[in-house]
Amino acid sequence: MRVTPHTRVRADRVAEYEAAQREVPEELTDAVRAAGATSWTIRRSRTDLVHVLEGEDCARLLAEPEGLPVDVARQARMADLPDVVHDHSGDGADAGLPVVQELP
Repeated sequence: MRVTPHTRVRADRVAEYEAAQREVPEELTDAVRAAGATSWTIRRSRTDLVHVLEGEDCARLLAEPEGLPVDVARQARMADLPDVVHDHSGDGADAGLPVVQELP
């Protein structure tokens, strides 16, 4: 299964957001993998970000780490970046990216 939550970050905070993403604690990546993630890539186009998550049960891999001390600390760190907007609605977290064109 693949889901694609969306994030938007303020233009003047892109570098800070990317720096924060390079500092994800190993304990948190281990927890996400243990919850079933096989891949998590974030792609950016200007200030729009698309998170491409893959795993057997993406709802589980998003929910299971919640509440772990390392996730609570991480969420607090990311909350310090104002105007980062996460779309966890049905149009975001559960939405796939439709294929518009694919090289045969």
